[in-house]
Amino acid sequence: MINQIHNTNIESETVVTSPIDLRQQIKVSDHGKDNILTSRKTVDDIFLGKDKRLIVIVGPCSIHDIKAAKEYALKLKLLQKEVEESIYIMMRVYFEKPRTTVGWKGLISDPDMDDSLDVEKGLRQGRELLVWLAEQGIPTATEALNPITPQYLADLISWCAIGARTTESQTHREMSSGLSMTVGFKNGTDGNLNMAVNAIRACSSPQSFLGINDKGQISTFKARGNISSHIILRGGTKPNYDNESVLKCEKLLKENGLAKRIMIDCSHDNSNQDYRNQGKVIEDIKSQILSGNKSIFGVMLESNLFSGKQKILSDKESMKYGVSVTDGCIDWNETVSVIQSLKEAR
Repeated sequence: MINQIHNTNIESETVVTSPIDLRQQIKVSDHGKDNILTSRKTVDDIFLGKDKRLIVIVGPCSIHDIKAAKEYALKLKLLQKEVEESIYIMMRVYFEKPRTTVGWKGLISDPDMDDSLDVEKGLRQGRELLVWLAEQGIPTATEALNPITPQYLADLISWCAIGARTTESQTHREMSSGLSMTVGFKNGTDGNLNMAVNAIRACSSPQSFLGINDKGQISTFKARGNISSHIILRGGTKPNYDNESVLKCEKLLKENGLAKRIMIDCSHDNSNQDYRNQGKVIEDIKSQILSGNKSIFGVMLESNLFSGKQKILSDKESMKYGVSVTDGCIDWNETVSVIQSLKEAR
């Protein structure tokens, strides 16, 4: 028997549909495309200060139930009409979840939440939802975790985040330089701002990198650089949404020749990992804006139809509808209250 020296730890291999084939099978209409282009321009205008509204990126920590996601989205669409003069709402549509050790990795990797890892199904469900949202005129925000998935879904996204665990990754910085929408880089999990600043500088610069093209072939890409990139404060060893932390961030951005434009994540370490504290963070941010702060242009909230979080059960029918399976979220009523209160800041 010949000793195997390649793929010794690979148990199985499954070929996935190419990006171009999936886009042709699950198409977005010209109307949907126009909505996406309009929302991308709006985000960029707010980032540049041309549009004085505040961006609010809000939605479930992760998408696991398409029906509940659509119900949430339609509620969000109605709320947008109420606050559109001062706030621009984007729905948080996260399909990939970074794990510190193990756990559910999101709809794309495991749509059935049973470790069957049907990526083909996950990509199809994700794209179908994003197309539906685009047709509804609901702008979407997501996190780019796997560097391959943007080829399947990024044409339908209006804003993208690079998470705290991947902001320092060269692969993600290179990938972001070629994305077609505004990108936000979170500070490190320990609160380090320099890695996010370095990521913005790298993303804004021309980059060359390996990836897959529309046909699924390994290719080299040369990107011009994405100048629409910014920092996201998400806390670290301590929260960093307060005035002193924001001023420190402004100073660092100025020293590096970057625009003083800041988004604040009200969840994660800024809420001390307790979703119920997000409202307190919003109140502090609102106070800063009313006191004259010009750098804060957006906030992020984790919200769902119902509050809290739940464990993934083998009996999916026993799980609660509209409740997160990852981080805890505020419920819809509190979401409305928090976002309407932000109107005072604009």
